[in-house]
Amino acid sequence: QVQLVESGGGSVAAGGSLNLSCVGTEYSIRTHGMAWFRQVPGKEREGLASIDKNGGIGTSYADSVKGRFVISRDNTKTTLLLQMNSLTPEDNGVYYCEGRSGVLPGGDALAQGTYAYWGRGTQVTVSS
Repeated sequence: QVQLVESGGGSVAAGGSLNLSCVGTEYSIRTHGMAWFRQVPGKEREGLASIDKNGGIGTSYADSVKGRFVISRDNTKTTLLLQMNSLTPEDNGVYYCEGRSGVLPGGDALAQGTYAYWGRGTQVTVSS
């Protein structure tokens, strides 16, 4: 069972930035398809950004975060990152790091059912 631990959440004013991190085993972060999801109470978990293993489909973003969020792996390939800029109150929620083995399916890279494991999440609060 792969374990993931998210960090970097917190409170920020609208227009500000936060950088989230997700630590897993080196093998999983480096060789698995990974993604960031967001969940707001009463709503389904929303896929925000995905990054495939080398040789896969690359990165993909939800329209709601395109141009503002950037997903990446660090140089040592042990940490998944999410750089979040120009935050708004609509970005409030618990952010989860998720993963699966194998190449991501092109049409479902941001679908919840695509991923097999996830962390406990980190809270992001953006005030207006």
